[in-house]
Amino acid sequence: MKTGIFIVDDHYMVIEGIRSLLQNENDIEWMGHATNAASCLSFLKLQEPDIILMDINLPDMSGIDLCKKVKQLHPSVFVLGLSTFNQQTVIQDMMENGASGYVLKNATKEELLEAISVVLNGKKYFSFETALALRESKQRQPLITRREKEVLQLIAEGLTNGEISEKLFISVPTVNTHRKSLLEKFEVKNTAALIGKAIKSGVL
Repeated sequence: MKTGIFIVDDHYMVIEGIRSLLQNENDIEWMGHATNAASCLSFLKLQEPDIILMDINLPDMSGIDLCKKVKQLHPSVFVLGLSTFNQQTVIQDMMENGASGYVLKNATKEELLEAISVVLNGKKYFSFETALALRESKQRQPLITRREKEVLQLIAEGLTNGEISEKLFISVPTVNTHRKSLLEKFEVKNTAALIGKAIKSGVL
């Protein structure tokens, strides 16, 4: 039984490069490609590959959003994120939207075949660089409570302590306590630095 592979990427050099890596593999069937989300969804109405290699940057929809849509409409299809981006937030968003793994475009043939094999066995696959980025990011993230995260999100939206107090049904002194705790945990001295560091660490 051959594994059906389909790729979604708007760069033909990438498509041809990956096709050339996989075309001589006896247990892999190259099912074609799409250069945008609309073409991918149209193809899936007719055929379902086993695995879609999906770029993050597409002209009509992000690969992150497309991944979610594909998994909603075709839950049995595995999605492998395929990108030059090695950012923790992008990787995490892709995984939260149903991807089974994440591979960088500089992957070798061996790594790509390993990723396909791992995903087909129902496990998650991360390329070495991707796993490293996730691990380093987790190490940089301070541990905050659910309430602190809610307060942080509202601070980032520009709400005042009074507005946060009303929205979360807590007192202004309690909001102040959470804000002070967040500044300490992120090791910053003001709100702008807090938001910047929270975004950089992937908390926001």
